[in-house]
Amino acid sequence: MKIVCSKSDLLNGVQIVSKAVSNKTTMSILECIMVDTTKGIITLTANNMDLAIETVIEGEIIERGAIALDAKIFLEIVRKLPESDITIQTDSNYLTTITCEKSKFNIIGKSGQDFSYLPAVEREESIRISQFTLKEVIRQTIFSISDNENNKLMTGELFEINNNVLRVVSLDGFRVSIRKIELKESYSPKKVVVPGKTLNEISKILNGNADSIVTIYFNPKHIVFEFDNTVVVSRLIEGEYYKIDQMLSSDYETKVKINKKELLNCIDRATLLVKEGDKKPIIISINDENMELKINSTLGSMNEEIDIHKSGKDLMIGFNPKFLIDSLKVIDEEEITMFMVNSKAPCFIKDEEESYIYLILPVNFTTVS
Repeated sequence: MKIVCSKSDLLNGVQIVSKAVSNKTTMSILECIMVDTTKGIITLTANNMDLAIETVIEGEIIERGAIALDAKIFLEIVRKLPESDITIQTDSNYLTTITCEKSKFNIIGKSGQDFSYLPAVEREESIRISQFTLKEVIRQTIFSISDNENNKLMTGELFEINNNVLRVVSLDGFRVSIRKIELKESYSPKKVVVPGKTLNEISKILNGNADSIVTIYFNPKHIVFEFDNTVVVSRLIEGEYYKIDQMLSSDYETKVKINKKELLNCIDRATLLVKEGDKKPIIISINDENMELKINSTLGSMNEEIDIHKSGKDLMIGFNPKFLIDSLKVIDEEEITMFMVNSKAPCFIKDEEESYIYLILPVNFTTVS
């Protein structure tokens, strides 16, 4: 095999597929990127058996062939080469020569006979969404998935389609994040759980352009994302997702409208007094005209008042400050509305259309010193 391509095209392609390279495996082939030109195009592929990414790059094919190269070494070589054209050439013993201007590397590749390309997935049912929207939806929900592998469903996000509405849900046992997106067309009902790791990696390679489209294909065991010259195939998490609608309530005793930036900055200041790992709640007292926020820790104490518009009862309630910060950071509106029942019931932060809903469980601060 012999190809010539620009450094920028090659580096971009290698960076994209390297997100599907396995870090912990006993199979060395899963630590490789496959460079394949047998079909007359330059295709780069990586597959860790849960997530597979394939992308096509521009370049000249002088001699067709295929070679599997160690992803880490390949990426670092390409990254550090001069900004010029790169030539990759392999011989019959899989010795691969990478040349750029006066730089020349020789590395040992693999035949790739054991390499697993993208799994064959039927692409019948699909939806289309802008790259900007998908990237935003992931950003606004991914923070509340769980990292506890003992509960697989919580490590993923629910993608649920009803007619022309896509609902994306994440939860970790202490909070729930929901985003609703109106699609341009109506689709048949679908419900799948996508691994959070997959969504994190996809978010990094989406260009975020509102005019660029992602086509998402649904399959009983896989989900496929197609955009630009890239295809991402991921296994789904099997199992019945939690009954989210049972957790949502429109009842409230206290409703507060507040400037989001003021609240976020205030909580952020309060966390200066919380050591990492400490579970110190922020205590919120809601009165007719203001909200008072207090925090006490071994480092000191802080209290601050913020003007609000309140309807309903006065209330004192405690929260993990990080959970409030995570939600507030991804809301774009200047003013938010909080709905609460009592000090032991969940707090809801949502807009009128319920295009976003953030449910946060309170902390029983009377038992926390």
